[in-house]
Amino acid sequence: MIADRIEAGTFAIAAAITHGDLELSGARRDCLKTVFETLGRAGVLAEDTPDGIRVRRKDRAIHGVDIMTEPFPGFPTDLQAQVMALMCISDGASMITETIFENRFMHVPELIRMGANITVHGSSAMVRGVKKLKGAPVMATDLRASVSLALAGLAAEGETVLNRIYHLDRGYERLEEKLGACGASIERVKVAA
Repeated sequence: MIADRIEAGTFAIAAAITHGDLELSGARRDCLKTVFETLGRAGVLAEDTPDGIRVRRKDRAIHGVDIMTEPFPGFPTDLQAQVMALMCISDGASMITETIFENRFMHVPELIRMGANITVHGSSAMVRGVKKLKGAPVMATDLRASVSLALAGLAAEGETVLNRIYHLDRGYERLEEKLGACGASIERVKVAA
């Protein structure tokens, strides 16, 4: 069995957004070719290792890149929200165009709550990078939105509280444990009803 390409792509973006250095054991370049090409243009290195792919930033800055979602082998719609979170802290601007699903920008108002500069025009979003995101209480609206907000929270100054994480649990098993094992300060908390 091959590794889940969306989970591998999500962790690649997590490394980039936090200025981390991760080895994605079991990840295959042929399953993520367009993702790694896009991340490469943004300033992220993806190097093959005997066990998978090592991902880290080339230098301090992430560069804004334009992205259009497409069917495989194009850029996956299921990584659009995560890469948008990364583009929020880029040096420059990026245009993200969603061609697969309508209404796939539900995470935008929550990213804006964290200080992102995003303007939506139909099926495209113009993301102008900011120096820093700010921690805030945010609400997940779907699976991919939830993980994009978790990634944005890792890059933000201060505390981010992500509500309605049942969306997250539909697609990511023990995400907080996996990110925590990589050095993230993240925990699942019970909220009083």
